[in-house]
Amino acid sequence: MTKPVARAPQRRNARSNRARILATARRELGRNPDTTLEELARAAGVVRRTLFGHFPGRAALLEALAEEASEVLRGAMADATQPAGSAGPPEPADRALARFTLLMWPVGDRYRMLLALARHDLGVERVAEILAPARAEVTAILERGRRDGAFPAHLPPAVLSAGLEAMIVALLEQVNTGALEDDGTRAAVATLIAAGVPERRARTVVEDVRPAVAAEAVPAD
Repeated sequence: MTKPVARAPQRRNARSNRARILATARRELGRNPDTTLEELARAAGVVRRTLFGHFPGRAALLEALAEEASEVLRGAMADATQPAGSAGPPEPADRALARFTLLMWPVGDRYRMLLALARHDLGVERVAEILAPARAEVTAILERGRRDGAFPAHLPPAVLSAGLEAMIVALLEQVNTGALEDDGTRAAVATLIAAGVPERRARTVVEDVRPAVAAEAVPAD
């Protein structure tokens, strides 16, 4: 299926308008997935014609958000897979999984409304395309951790990776409803525990890793 394409801005004020519309869409759609384009235009402080000049319809706007999320995810993954100042052998797998979760959480939090809109508007296949690199990285960490004894071999790595992803999605949905507040710490601990790390060890690892990754996390708008 051909992806809807938003019109490329050419002037500086056009780029500014486009960025403001996307930031507003992330915020407002996170609050209410049924927000209309007209309501988004008002919230962004632009006229309807300006919004439609950039995004001819809802599908084009959501595809632009999906592409933006994909780019941010790739940037965060580069930090997660190549820790600043890293040298020598790779860090232990439990630390790597904690680091990955902590660095990915702000991306998921920023674009969590895409999860609510995925099946209806974007389609599961598009979301799977966006998440494919992260899924592969987590699977690789789990495979390494199982070889090194950091994680038990109770499930195949790819299956466990899918389960961890589903749990993170569920936690993000709870953030969406207001039932959970988290900066990623609780999610990282839960991820390690679900991967088979004892709770005390999981908390110690996350508390040790968290200060080092705090400055690298993607800031929220």
